[in-house]
Amino acid sequence: MIKGILRFAIAIIFILSGFVKAVDLVGFSFKMEEYFAPSVFNMPFLEKYALLFSVIVVVLELFLGFMLLLKLKLKFTLSSLIALCVFFGFLTFYSAFYNVVTDCGCFGDAIKFTPWQSFIKDIVLLFGLIILFILYRNEFKNKEHKTNKASIIAFSVFSILMILVMLRGITYEPMIDFRDYKVGTNLVAEKGKINKFPSEYKTFYSLKNSKTGEILTVNQDDYINQTQYWEEGSPWKIEEGKNESKLVKQGYKSEITKFKLEDTNGNEVTETYLKAPRAVLVFSYHPKEVSKGLQDKVEEKVKTEKGIWAGISIDPKMFSTLDNLMMDGTAIKTIARSNPFVLILENGVIVEKIPAKEYIK
Repeated sequence: MIKGILRFAIAIIFILSGFVKAVDLVGFSFKMEEYFAPSVFNMPFLEKYALLFSVIVVVLELFLGFMLLLKLKLKFTLSSLIALCVFFGFLTFYSAFYNVVTDCGCFGDAIKFTPWQSFIKDIVLLFGLIILFILYRNEFKNKEHKTNKASIIAFSVFSILMILVMLRGITYEPMIDFRDYKVGTNLVAEKGKINKFPSEYKTFYSLKNSKTGEILTVNQDDYINQTQYWEEGSPWKIEEGKNESKLVKQGYKSEITKFKLEDTNGNEVTETYLKAPRAVLVFSYHPKEVSKGLQDKVEEKVKTEKGIWAGISIDPKMFSTLDNLMMDGTAIKTIARSNPFVLILENGVIVEKIPAKEYIK
């Protein structure tokens, strides 16, 4: 009974984790690129294979999770999942310890985990899998080759459905949008919440006693209020370069805080487009990968639209007939996965988000 419940729970976790990434494989590949970046594992030559690695990870999670649910090839399935958890545990520990990738993307954009939360989750799953391996060890020889037809059919149907979901996740925008930029989002209202409920940070000073050598970490309020730290003749001295700004109160969290449009001179013009009755914006996070023919067709069609238009990218000279605006490439990737894509706003509300190739049809 207990091992059945544990097996079911772990299987569902892997299936759900794989599914939310499958619907947005391109988004998950962006996360993989972060791990390959020079600041993390310094393997930029693997960035072009990020999508392939993403597919492999999602396939393993989905298929192994479903095999565990059906008790298919239990020894192989449990051994593989244990190895997968060890691998994930290493990545999440590295991210947490060195604070290099702040969101592992374990559950895509559906559920956000801090690096340490992700690591703890992986350790809990690993222990759960080891317990299952021990509990089911006596069944390995008896049932390893006795797979019923119903299980095979169920696994085949599941595999086909998940492959279709993954293909759609690569070709189009996610069929289930977990992002902050989903259609219907009011960017003006979201920015209002961000401003109304800001995160609070405090500076923590590293102080060293010049007489005893003792080191203390004191927050800015205590430092100001307790005169022994700064009065004349005090042995406490601030250690240069060791002060830290730490989050003490989490404000309203939203990726929309990064929605910032600037002209080519560095002047912010976000409000102009958020307050417009209708704004048609063309975004590109990889300008060099956009064909000239596609870009010309998109610009031509955009200029037939009502409202104001602009092209937003990381290249100040990308667009020929639209006003060129600038935005951080990572921020553009959080809005949509296509390159380029068209975003239509009406009074700051996202009403459409269309891949460029679909837009010009």
